[in-house]
Amino acid sequence: MSTPTLSATERAALDVTIRTAEQACRAEISVFVGSASGDPRDFATSLHNTLVLPARSILIMVDPERRVVEIVTGGHTRERLTDDESRQAVAAMTEAFASGDLAGGLTRGIELLGELAKD
Repeated sequence: MSTPTLSATERAALDVTIRTAEQACRAEISVFVGSASGDPRDFATSLHNTLVLPARSILIMVDPERRVVEIVTGGHTRERLTDDESRQAVAAMTEAFASGDLAGGLTRGIELLGELAKD
């Protein structure tokens, strides 16, 4: 089975979705789709720590091969976005991923995180 990828059109649409969600929640949202080396949670956390403003950031890490989704939030963002809300976003994404819709799952998850993390 091949690893799902995003087309240029899907990436451009996701960029728009990310910018809209960022404006809604006033946090930086980053997405990584690819192979997580080692422990997926540790890998996602290390990616999050490299962001410009990790305290005000949300990172979505998706490893399609291993079927893993991780959401890492910074301290400031975590004040507005609970672990349960992050799990809701993961559930929405994985539902779409299960039917082979990587872009649709990411879009839904990003939109949901933008809504849930509003001040």
